[in-house]
Amino acid sequence: MNLTINDTLKWMEKINGKIQTNKKYLTSLDQAIGDGDHGINMARGFQEVINKTTIVNYETVSDCFKDVAMTLMSKVGGASGPLYGTAFLKMSMAVRGKTSLNKELFTTAINEAIMGISQRGRAKEGDKTLLDVWQPILRFLQEHDSINWDDFESFAKNAMEATKDIMALKGRAAYLKERSIGHLDPGSVSSYYLFQSLAEVVREGEE
Repeated sequence: MNLTINDTLKWMEKINGKIQTNKKYLTSLDQAIGDGDHGINMARGFQEVINKTTIVNYETVSDCFKDVAMTLMSKVGGASGPLYGTAFLKMSMAVRGKTSLNKELFTTAINEAIMGISQRGRAKEGDKTLLDVWQPILRFLQEHDSINWDDFESFAKNAMEATKDIMALKGRAAYLKERSIGHLDPGSVSSYYLFQSLAEVVREGEE
């Protein structure tokens, strides 16, 4: 793995594309168990990310991550902005000054992101939040010396789909208690799009 600045920009473009395409779907998932605005908020936020990142010449991956973080925090409403913004801010801090990321650096960045998300949202794996995708992805990275990106994408998808069977313990969905079971967590779905996009970018770079 060698995630360059150019790869990082492509990653953001792919995330935005998937979020825009699936905006209504994400919103429908959130209408079932949340505030009903996840798709709308994420679409607005990542479009603003692209508006920002396409006009800046970045010298480091960390600078790009920092701009992504600040944009999401300022442009996304609800819980999504602070949580995703915190994730990218912690990733930026973990790889400060780096012009490209190998697997070890990226794994460190994801670990820092998770700690930031946990602290900000006061959540943990098993609470039916985006951490139910991020935490398994961290384990996948830690347990594999070399990454098969097809397996990585499938693993993220399986983690996302597993949230359907979890009872929500955090956020608006927690008020539904047992009735939250049987619904996918919207944040886990958008997180799957994020990691799916990463896998696509890395695969394309290896071709």
